[in-house]
Parts: sequence; C-alpha cells; structure tokens
Amino acid sequence: MKYLLPLAILCTLYLSCKTEQRKENTYEDDVEMKHSEPRSNIEKPKISTTAEAIAYANGLKNWNEVKEIRFTFNVDRDTTHFERSWSWRPKEDLVTMTSEKDTITYNTKKVDSISQKADQGFINDKYWLLAPFNLVWDKESFTSKHQVKAVAPISNKEMQKLTITYKNEGGYTPGDAYDFYFEGDFIIKEWVFREKNAEKPSLITSWEDYNDYNGIKIAKTHNRNEGDWKLHFTNIEVITE
Repeated sequence: MKYLLPLAILCTLYLSCKTEQRKENTYEDDVEMKHSEPRSNIEKPKISTTAEAIAYANGLKNWNEVKEIRFTFNVDRDTTHFERSWSWRPKEDLVTMTSEKDTITYNTKKVDSISQKADQGFINDKYWLLAPFNLVWDKESFTSKHQVKAVAPISNKEMQKLTITYKNEGGYTPGDAYDFYFEGDFIIKEWVFREKNAEKPSLITSWEDYNDYNGIKIAKTHNRNEGDWKLHFTNIEVITE
C-alpha cells in the first residue's frame, strides 16, 4: 500500500460550487478511446472505475512485462537539493536504495528494523512515480469519489476530479486523501495531497513532462503551486522482459 509521506517529513528529508457526481462505472460509455487502427482490432481492457481508467491510460496493461525499474528521486527547494536512487525488481520484491550516505538492498515482503527507513522512502518516492497504478494496487485500501466538473487548483481550468481517501489503518501514513485532476484522456494534470484528510491542502503540485518508457507513462516533473520547489525524476529506466 501507498503512502505519500507528510509534507513535513518530505521537507526534512530535503525537501461552493456544486459538483455533479457520476457513477464510476460509466467509463466505457462516456469516453471514446482513440486508436490508430479500427476499434474492432483493439483488445480493450475491461475498465469499470475511474481509478482503473487513469491507471490504464498510464500503461497499467504493460506492467506485467516490467522486470526492473530504476529512477532517481529529486527535490529542489530554494537553494537545496536532495536526491536518492532506486532499483526495483517488482517480481522478486527486491529494492536497492542508493543515497549520498548509504546503499541498502532489501526484500519488500520482509521489512525489518534495519530496512524500515529505506522502505518508508521507497513507498513515498514510488508513489510519486506511479500514483496512477496505485489507484488499482491500493483499491481495497481507500474509498473514492468522482466529480465530472471541478476547478483545478493551479491552472483554474475545469477538469474532472477523483478523490481517494485511505482508510485509517495500515501503511505508514493512514487516513491521507488525494485529489487527482484530469481531462478526457485520464492523464493526471494536477493533484492535491491532504494529510489525514484535512480540508486544507498540505501540498499542491502539477503533473507534467510526461514520457513513455516501454509503455509506462511517467510524469517526470511536479512543480508546487507556490514557492521555489520542484520534485522531479531523472535516470528513469523501465526494463521489460
């Protein structure tokens, strides 16, 4: 299960209008999938929720082919820079973290007192990298609400909004909430993190600079709505079988 660490922890690491609600099972009825070949030749995944639509728009159908994913997590805040690099072999449950001070390899199914701090960092950084997929991976851990019309907090554009609220149990930061803003392509453009489901946002950032890595779409850059703060990924590699 997720979880994005509270903003205070991330920084120390170096870091109305009435809405119209739609049933989540209307994805296939309401969205026209665009392909370069006739629809009859396309094997369309069975998608029943908005969360699944977002995950598949980012390439979830290709995840089973991923052997290893490597990336460097960076946070630039004012004049400071923080980074750490990861190698993750999901089918083997193996993670290696490389930082300025340490390198540690551990099994995600066997986290102990030695590897717990590294695992907290991994869960945080992986969530930023692959949050669209966590909408499926974590589906038993949160409740969700889909709004057809909502105003995105940074661009002030009208978009769709999916709010997920994690249950108050399990994970490192239970009870947190996230608001995902997206348009008809189901690609996240902005999001809001609300620690412990607070009404006031804890963090608002963009989702931009998307790239495709062997069928996995990743937003490489997240700019905060205020202040000199940017979270971004470098050295991304998605190795498939």
